[in-house]
Amino acid sequence: IIFIIWAISSWFRRGPAPQEQSSAGGTPRAPSRNLFPKDTLMDLYVYISEHEHFTDFNVSSALFWQKRDLVYGDWTSGENADGCYEHYGEVDISQSVQQNGSIYIHVYFTKSGFHPDPRQKNLYRRLATVHTSRMINKYKRRRFQKTKNLLTGETEADPEMIKRAEDYGPVEVISHWHPNLTINMVDDHTPWVKGSVPPPLDQYVKFDAISGDYYPILYFNDYWNLQKDYFPINETLQRLPFRLSFCPLSLWRWQLYAAQSTKSPWNFLGEDLYEQSDEEQDSVKVALLETNPYLLALTIIVSIVHSIFEFLAFKNDIQFWNSRQSLEGLSVRSVFFGVFQSLVVLLYILDNETNFVVQVSVFIGLLIDLWKITKVMDVRLDRENKVAGVFPRVTFKDKSTYIESSTKVYDDMAFRYLSWILFPLLGCYAVYSLLYLEHKGWYSWVLSMLYGFLLTFGFITMTPQLFINYKLKSVAHLPWRMLTYKALNTFIDDLFAFVIKMPMMYRIGCLRDDVVFFIYLYQRWIYRVDLTRVNEFGVSGEDQVSSRPTLPGSSPTMLPVGVPPSPLGGEKPPEDKKKD
Repeated sequence: IIFIIWAISSWFRRGPAPQEQSSAGGTPRAPSRNLFPKDTLMDLYVYISEHEHFTDFNVSSALFWQKRDLVYGDWTSGENADGCYEHYGEVDISQSVQQNGSIYIHVYFTKSGFHPDPRQKNLYRRLATVHTSRMINKYKRRRFQKTKNLLTGETEADPEMIKRAEDYGPVEVISHWHPNLTINMVDDHTPWVKGSVPPPLDQYVKFDAISGDYYPILYFNDYWNLQKDYFPINETLQRLPFRLSFCPLSLWRWQLYAAQSTKSPWNFLGEDLYEQSDEEQDSVKVALLETNPYLLALTIIVSIVHSIFEFLAFKNDIQFWNSRQSLEGLSVRSVFFGVFQSLVVLLYILDNETNFVVQVSVFIGLLIDLWKITKVMDVRLDRENKVAGVFPRVTFKDKSTYIESSTKVYDDMAFRYLSWILFPLLGCYAVYSLLYLEHKGWYSWVLSMLYGFLLTFGFITMTPQLFINYKLKSVAHLPWRMLTYKALNTFIDDLFAFVIKMPMMYRIGCLRDDVVFFIYLYQRWIYRVDLTRVNEFGVSGEDQVSSRPTLPGSSPTMLPVGVPPSPLGGEKPPEDKKKD
């Protein structure tokens, strides 16, 4: 999945062909060189200001860190002998920053002996100074879900949060702060040609307009800053802790970081998707930081296998229903209940602003369930009896293979027994949800109540098929390939359920599906083909095998027990069997 996403993203990130590979006179551009040769002595100046464009070099309080005689491309100095240096301090903030204002960091590297202030004519050189800046606070949305007990009107939410929601609305943009940041200087002397630097690297390689050479590449690295470590900036904070690090960075690692930090090409999906993507990337980063390498490798392998099984289950499910001619032994009511279940889940995640990718996957699943209805029933448009005199009425009629078989009787019987258990449980859960849980409104209560009920007792809806199998004493009509792939995925979910933090209810849900599948396996074992059983014609499966001629190199053909051989030696079609 990661590879596919990377390939698609790379394709959409491709820009137009470089147009600036030749100079104004038509001659090809010569390769450029780095303005700071290897082992250049440098001085580092770091200023923090509330202004995006910095000019207050004479204000001593703006200087956060000054480090002299750094060596460009040095990987052995520093406290840990890795070329890295660190500085910790506290940043004084004004009332403007406390009230959602911005704060910027300005970083200057100069060749040793020079100064970044252009007003100091004797100490400033344009080609000896490289500068970059960025905003170091981050604006994040904080959403407030205004919920209450629908009967009493009371809520357990913080009164201050309620007041802020009334003042600023359900979505408030708040400035956040992270106490760590790393400045990387890329150790690179590639002879880049202006106009041919591949994206996204072209955003960071800056060329001098006169000489044509490029400045050393500076990169603010906050990739390992987790979203959970950000905290809001408000009136209670007077100073902000800040740990700033400087480290050299190799070209290939910088390419990885630059590719990860580049915004997705799917910008039409809105900024909400970006925030959700940041939260999801946090889980990946935590796994890389905290998980045992062997467990991490196992997780990656198992995830790939899970995706393969998911695709195979999807393919075999479509193939099974598309080629199915008879509905004997299959629960049609369970298909309709599956549509209802998918619809409830879709409405619930839309009401709770879930990830866009999850919404799309659930919507596709709903479309597949709706398509299954056309395979288990005769769906027609009644153009004579229109709804409101405009729209054709949709009519549903049971297929003949379902009506003429005993499956319909057993299916009705199973759902009648099921309703004796299902509806009382639904009523009890609805009362519990109404009395003890908070909701945004009655619509949200209905959706959350149905979703929670399906999550808790949804496995009961799988029991009608078990009942039909029991009555028919057969499991030959089931899509065993699809069930096997889904069962394997359930076992994989069990593994993740006890490795990854998740609600206990979801863990119980994974376990209950295993129990139902084991019952299916037990039915397959007790209802297997019995070759010794004699049918009403006095013929057994063993007799058919022994009396049937076989061609050289071929295996004997097996007829189901209970079906007499036809005059031509083949099996009778189902219609002829029923007539007999």
